[in-house]
Amino acid sequence: MKFIIVGLGNPGGEYGGTRHNTGRIVLEEFRVAHDLPDWEMKKPYNALVSKGDVTGGEVLLIEPETMMNNSGKSLSLLVKSKKQAEQLVVIYDDLDLPLGKWKFSFDRGSGGHRGIESIARSIKTKAFVRVRVGISPTSLFGKMKKPKGEDAVVKFILGKFTNSELVELRKMSKEISQALETLVRDGLDKAMGEFN
Repeated sequence: MKFIIVGLGNPGGEYGGTRHNTGRIVLEEFRVAHDLPDWEMKKPYNALVSKGDVTGGEVLLIEPETMMNNSGKSLSLLVKSKKQAEQLVVIYDDLDLPLGKWKFSFDRGSGGHRGIESIARSIKTKAFVRVRVGISPTSLFGKMKKPKGEDAVVKFILGKFTNSELVELRKMSKEISQALETLVRDGLDKAMGEFN
């Protein structure tokens, strides 16, 4: 069974290390951890692609080279049926979760995330796997301090991770990497049961 694993973000050096590129950062950690081939630009998909074997299952890693809000364009050629959509896994930044937390979900709304909206529109279904990676800051007491208002949100998500936040993200990436191995090897129910 082949899984298509997508890391969302914006292409271009100026977006490297930003919170909105969390999906790309996590996917790159997964690629390196599993010694998968270097990224290769595939023009028809307008995406960077790497493929190989993880725990005996075939994986196709995708980083769309479109801006976040057009992420679906890269996937419309790859995911052409509801059955294929079930093998799609999308990793992205989620303001509704605090940094340090992440979650699998399946067949749910976008939570206002424009990259997810673009994908659901392009492949004509919401029934795909999400890996929601928390990026919201927390207070000293662990209470989430989500930015309020569109300007504040845009400024925050396009801001770069601090060094201590990157340490936290790397730690999460290791766990997400293990969870993705379980997903590829044993399926979504097992992975959700074990990691959610």
